[in-house]
Amino acid sequence: MKHPSPSILLRSLKKLYHPPKSFLRWQTPLDLLIATILSARCTDAQVNRVTPSLFARLRTADDYLRLSRAELERLIHSCGTFHSKAKYIHTLCAKLKKDHDGAVPRTMEALTALPGVGRKTACIVLYGAFGKNEGIAVDTHVFRMARRLGLSKGKTPERVEQDLMKLFPRREWGRINALFISHGRTVCTGQRRKCGQCVFKRECPSSLVTGKKDLVGS
Repeated sequence: MKHPSPSILLRSLKKLYHPPKSFLRWQTPLDLLIATILSARCTDAQVNRVTPSLFARLRTADDYLRLSRAELERLIHSCGTFHSKAKYIHTLCAKLKKDHDGAVPRTMEALTALPGVGRKTACIVLYGAFGKNEGIAVDTHVFRMARRLGLSKGKTPERVEQDLMKLFPRREWGRINALFISHGRTVCTGQRRKCGQCVFKRECPSSLVTGKKDLVGS
């Protein structure tokens, strides 16, 4: 299957967008970890409305543990699935205190051993907080664009990540997430994709401009 070459694709996206390392607002590695957990099934914009007051009040793992579960649920209620998120935050903070002296660990293995932390969250934290390229965070935008552009036929985030890591140099892994999100939000949207405005409209194997079927659903 033909698709835009990875080097041209990356170069084109860099010209179009200059995203931050993370669209979530944070100051410390713990902030970023908590914000990423809250972003599950929730928009970054909503998380960013909740976290300023949350992070001003809760700075350390001990701060979260001193807070009752009910109060934490109240503070994060608008981020959705607040019961499970509050439970994950309390249990991971307890593990941070027990195993890492309250600090956020800097390895994929240690991060994914924390409750509620999968590869996507770990990739975001490692790159955003520590500048480490240990993988590619595959969210809905990255998954959709990778499939639509013919970069992967994977049906799971894990498989898509493996395919993307083979195509792009490691030094760029951390940037893929923000660049793909930027394009996925503005042009390569889930519904009513704007292929006529896309820089890849001729090369993309899913382009409406050339009458192609959307590979996302294939």
